[in-house]
Amino acid sequence: MKVLVAVKRVVDFNVKVRVKADNTGVETANVKMSMNPFDEIAVEAAVRLKEGGGASEILAVSCGVPQSQETLRTALAIGADRAILVESTDELQPLAVAKLLKAICQKESPQLVIMGKQAIDDDSNQTGQMLAALLGWPQATFASKMELAEGRAKVTREVDGGLETLSIKLPAVITTDLRLNEPRYVTLPNIMKAKKKSLEILKPAALGVDVAPRLATLKVVEPAKRKAGSKVADAKALIDKLRNEAKVL
Repeated sequence: MKVLVAVKRVVDFNVKVRVKADNTGVETANVKMSMNPFDEIAVEAAVRLKEGGGASEILAVSCGVPQSQETLRTALAIGADRAILVESTDELQPLAVAKLLKAICQKESPQLVIMGKQAIDDDSNQTGQMLAALLGWPQATFASKMELAEGRAKVTREVDGGLETLSIKLPAVITTDLRLNEPRYVTLPNIMKAKKKSLEILKPAALGVDVAPRLATLKVVEPAKRKAGSKVADAKALIDKLRNEAKVL
């Protein structure tokens, strides 16, 4: 069984995000970038499937700038067999990425797509669902546990009220949550081996996909700073402040 894993290059989760001076977006120049943490979990899930005999090949796919090759090399070092980069310097919004992944799926015919539930840069949480809809495949989002057997996937997913278990027929799309696994540490020997693995570069036009943005970002600003708190002597003083300063009573 072939497994496709989608990965994204984002600002490293340890970096404090800063807004550009002109408020057009987030500053990415001279900022450490890495693989989206939820996508790392997806790659780990695919590698564990292969190690357990449930997958024969893992294909890592990324859509974005040329530097995304570094992210794909990380996926290859974790255990992916080969990689494809759909290279574009345009802003790629969730629907465009879903269409690109659909084209790759039609080209490669995977039996399972695993991807992070969302990227930590835009937090859209849309691409997996859109891809499943475009392909007409079943989907299981926010997966915290998954098992494959007899052409089906049994997925435990995290929902507002607790846990929900689904049984879906393959091919399918699964998006990963934090508790699915803990990604392995990438060793130096595997990093060196990853340099020899196949990494194919395609353009959106070659896949017949229009990636022009459908939404325009008007302005990006930092959250307003919170006012400092203050201590009160007793309950009477607290009520007075709530009534006369905060005006919530």
